[in-house]
Amino acid sequence: MSATEPISEERRAEITRIQELIYELKIGQIMTRKLIAMSPEQTMAELKDVLRINRISGAPVVEGGKLAGVISIEDLIKALESGEKEARIRDKMATNVQTVYQDESVVSAVNRFAQFGYGRLPVLDRSGELVGIVTQGDVVRGLLKRMQIEYQEEEIHRYRASHIFEDIVSDQTGLILRYRVKAKDFVSGGEASSKLKRALGRLGAPPQVARRVAIATYEAEMNIIIHTDKGGEIIAEIMPERIRIVATDSGPGIPDVEQAMQPGYSTAPDWIRELGFGAGMGLSNIQACADKMTLNSTMGVGSRLEIVFQVK
Repeated sequence: MSATEPISEERRAEITRIQELIYELKIGQIMTRKLIAMSPEQTMAELKDVLRINRISGAPVVEGGKLAGVISIEDLIKALESGEKEARIRDKMATNVQTVYQDESVVSAVNRFAQFGYGRLPVLDRSGELVGIVTQGDVVRGLLKRMQIEYQEEEIHRYRASHIFEDIVSDQTGLILRYRVKAKDFVSGGEASSKLKRALGRLGAPPQVARRVAIATYEAEMNIIIHTDKGGEIIAEIMPERIRIVATDSGPGIPDVEQAMQPGYSTAPDWIRELGFGAGMGLSNIQACADKMTLNSTMGVGSRLEIVFQVK
């Protein structure tokens, strides 16, 4: 089965550097590691002092090194209004807590902030240990710091690799970059797209094109990591007038390509979803970024995804 559809200029998403960074940065890179945590056995009066002294509006509740819940200033206000300042935090905290993992991309935290309206999220490692907390302020500060570092590095290390196509004389000049992608390697997820983005920057690709390529490649890379058992390969063909990305794998194949293109549809198993991946937005995000996208898949053989970007 196959699906091919060119994307019009009007439908293509405008990708800013900030939007790109929320895919690249890991939550562990921007989170607050110095935790101010409460015990379930402490009282609401003690919570009041901790929030006031540290000028925070909530805190995780930890028991035996594990996250037991979250207590907020709203919970404190309700307790004080009802005269329960000596009540235990255990009885007032929220136990159905939304969390994120430190090796997830920042986009996961941003999505949860928007979906649930929270101001903070506890951060866990893959063993379930509480390792930090991420707030909306952490996201902003992390993005600004990363952009400042990138600007300084670019000023120091800039060189004129953008002349590579001008200096080589041939009827048709192109550059081929290959990246191997390992199955279920979530820790390394995003490395191929990040390396490709840096290469495009050095080659003088327009920033807006490089951002679209990076996000589309990231989604293709994560699809290989999530849905295959043997991994796959991403090949980038860079030419002066266009960039072509081909992602191939020998995975199980896609039974219904048209259905797979629908936003929110995913065949990822529950354990993948519990890890924070497989939301079903990968192919639709790729399509929104590309000038042309072609997906071919054969059951039991594998899939081939081709993404084309025009360089104006």
